[in-house]
Amino acid sequence: MKPERESAALTPSEELAHLRLLHLADSALPIGSLAHSFGVETLVSAELLRVSDLPGFLQGYLQETGMLEATACREAFQLAQTDEEEFDAARWVEINDFLSALKVARESRTASATLGRNFLQAALGLGDFRVLREAREASLESASLTHQSAAFGLVSGALGFEETRAVLAYLHQMSACLISACQRLMPLGQTEATRILWNLKPAIVEVATNSTSFTLEAANCTTPLLDWGAMEHPALATRLFVS
Repeated sequence: MKPERESAALTPSEELAHLRLLHLADSALPIGSLAHSFGVETLVSAELLRVSDLPGFLQGYLQETGMLEATACREAFQLAQTDEEEFDAARWVEINDFLSALKVARESRTASATLGRNFLQAALGLGDFRVLREAREASLESASLTHQSAAFGLVSGALGFEETRAVLAYLHQMSACLISACQRLMPLGQTEATRILWNLKPAIVEVATNSTSFTLEAANCTTPLLDWGAMEHPALATRLFVS
């Protein structure tokens, strides 16, 4: 006779929230994610990045870019969770302006902002969410960009997702999109791509956990090679990606 196991089933509302988070974190969400390589195309073209380099490269990418984006995602999430009636539009603008300042390559900065704007617009099409409307209006009034990680965090908070789950989902999506770009640029098969993403999951958890210890202003992001790749991307003779 098998021993009875304690039930750890989610409530219907938790299950629904989980499904909605999976939907919004899907790399196939039509916001343009698959059109960007964030400088990787240049690195591959210059033979500075090969398939054998990807595990280490992606680990470093998560530790630098991932930490910054995870911290921004959390701060934007918490903005949407405030009990105050009035949305803190000034802090929303600060978060995005800070991200803009740290994205030194125009191409990567524009790509992040394009995806963020598209993501926020897609979420606004799902229902009437006051926080999201006010965030969009604040960005327009201040001429501030809306970056993808901030938009994902804000939407996740407004829709009532769990904070750490939302950060994990964002980091996983970010990693999956970059690996997908590598598949189109390198001799990287589906099996190897799946293995790389699978092995990257502990690093995703580590970055999401560590991001709880930082404020956005204390987070660092140093990626000179990727920044160079993004800056040089418009000069490539042939390009598969927008950035």
